[in-house]
Amino acid sequence: MIFVTVGTQLPFDRLIGAVDSWVEETGRTDVFAQIANPGPDGYRPQHFDYTAHVSPAEFKQRCQEAECIVAHAGMGSIITAMTYAKPLVIMPRRAHLAEHRNDHQYATVKQFGGQPGIHVADDADALSQTLNAFFTDVPSNRSATPIPSAAEHRLIDAVRSAMAQL
Repeated sequence: MIFVTVGTQLPFDRLIGAVDSWVEETGRTDVFAQIANPGPDGYRPQHFDYTAHVSPAEFKQRCQEAECIVAHAGMGSIITAMTYAKPLVIMPRRAHLAEHRNDHQYATVKQFGGQPGIHVADDADALSQTLNAFFTDVPSNRSATPIPSAAEHRLIDAVRSAMAQL
């Protein structure tokens, strides 16, 4: 299953439209998306199931069951995919396209692109190519490194030490 998420605050028509086109081309039947509220004129997928919002429990379940997660470049999506060691395809929202107020997501992909299991797609063509490669090429495309759910002990110890000095 492919789980697509754009976060809860803003719709992301460019990403959802790109996934919808890819699903139509490939005939995939195992895609589900959380698309936020697209508003009266927003894009609604024609080729896969979706909902505006999912509960935290359903979000967790869909992430755990996903073979791949496709998302905006929000830190919550990135951290969640890394927590569950799920391969992630991220597309940054762009300010000049009126998808966000600034380009912080573009800066985020510059930092995370190239990490094991994180694939960056800047546009619809790149998204299609990345997903095609993911499902047809080298199995190493699917590897993702999990992150621990808690901070390392040395960080916790450093914070405790700093707080003790206050």
